[in-house]
Amino acid sequence: MNTRTTTSPVSQDTSRLAALATGTGPELEVTRPADGQPYAVVRQTAAGEVAAAVRRGRSAQKHWATTPPKERAVVARRFAELVLDRRNEILDVIQAETGKSRLAAFEEVVDASMMASYYAHTAARLLKPRRHVGAFPVLTQTTELRHPKGVVGVITPWNYPFTLVASDSVPALLAGNAVVVKPDHQTPFSALLVLDLLLASGLPEGLMQVVVGPGPVVGSELVGAVDFMMFTGSTETGRLLAQQCGARLIGFSAELGGKNPLIVMDDADLPAAAAGAARACFANAGQLCVGPERIYVHERVREPFTQSFLDAVARLRVGAGTAWEADMGSIISPTQLDRVRAHLDDAVAKGARVLAGGTPRPDLGPSFFEPTVLTDVPEDATLFREETFGPLVAIYPIASADEAIARANDSALGLSASVWTSPSRGRTLAAQIEAGMVNVNEGYSAAWASHGSPMGGWKESGLGRRHGAEGLLKYTEAQTVAVQRGVPIAPFAGMSNETFANLFTRAARILNHFR
Repeated sequence: MNTRTTTSPVSQDTSRLAALATGTGPELEVTRPADGQPYAVVRQTAAGEVAAAVRRGRSAQKHWATTPPKERAVVARRFAELVLDRRNEILDVIQAETGKSRLAAFEEVVDASMMASYYAHTAARLLKPRRHVGAFPVLTQTTELRHPKGVVGVITPWNYPFTLVASDSVPALLAGNAVVVKPDHQTPFSALLVLDLLLASGLPEGLMQVVVGPGPVVGSELVGAVDFMMFTGSTETGRLLAQQCGARLIGFSAELGGKNPLIVMDDADLPAAAAGAARACFANAGQLCVGPERIYVHERVREPFTQSFLDAVARLRVGAGTAWEADMGSIISPTQLDRVRAHLDDAVAKGARVLAGGTPRPDLGPSFFEPTVLTDVPEDATLFREETFGPLVAIYPIASADEAIARANDSALGLSASVWTSPSRGRTLAAQIEAGMVNVNEGYSAAWASHGSPMGGWKESGLGRRHGAEGLLKYTEAQTVAVQRGVPIAPFAGMSNETFANLFTRAARILNHFR
């Protein structure tokens, strides 16, 4: 396998970003995964400061809610442009905190910009009052209004620390809310950079705040104070947060885990499928919720696909630093590396064979691991069903389209899927897969980057949706205002209840033909 080592990210002045964090608690030292060296220091949020941050947000939100949506959209439009203008600065921060390759970091930059631009152009239309058919035509005028929730809590993971903060915060802000974000403790500066860019785009002070600290403390306090919670992370943690939100009767949306299938049918373009699978499986070192971890290949093309896939994997360049040549960077931490190795060792001990990779790369950094491909993985292996979240993928044979669908759906999770076949056949198969998004002849990017369409998980992979109309409207409360004119919906003076019921029955028969 070709590998490449480049220079580590340069030291940056992070004090300006650190000053934007809400907190006077103990210092948190953030390390660079690529080399294990210190990167920056930020103050954590102390006990009671989360509630104070929510109160500040609630105060600022009152005026923001009265600001016309078109004026709010100006901030998102400026943010979209500013993200592209400050691309290199953003890439440096993301890489420093995550260890991912520069190309993987670039995905976050372009995604955040395109998402913000989409909502800048659509928010006013989505939020405008909507007329509906009333109880009685002409006599009843019914309008649907959209009000902001108030203060939205956002908890984000370490794997996409810039774009996920932006993707959840921008639509919540455009809906008229304030936002309090708790990023993962390993990647706070990416979240602080989103805040910095929004403030530079004209967002009023206090509408977005970033709190830093451990999830069981800061996250729990946040759930106890906000009016709506958006979470991205593990299914296990999502269940706990859902219970806490349910106890308070506040809304909850979550994108959770994925054990995503990639299907290669016998009519697929094999070179394209192999190259696409290699990109998708090892994007961000496999630390991608929507990335494939299971490859199902039709037995007629298993051998040629597998060889093409292994060739594509062998061409992947693994390395660190800010140069563009590396295709795959570091795993986020030694803890995550241990999880990858444990899944691999368990599978091999139970009979799986390693076709490529399988070894760490301490010569590149403390948490580097080669892109790894397995076959003959038995059902009792941990990685057969559990999400690994690392550069580890298994290939399985299938004999038919029906088997492919059955195997793909044989999971408690249902976040994403990929199908490689003819477009028409791909649409047919995609509609049978139990996943929130399905890509045909693409690994994951096509569906994710279609910001006008909702994205989220089925089964244990989540609740609610981000992107599309749902990604903004979930941050609002719907209100129906019905104005009745002329006559009441009740018996007239002197009319018996039975006569009213008979008249209403006849009227209802007529009205039912026009609804």
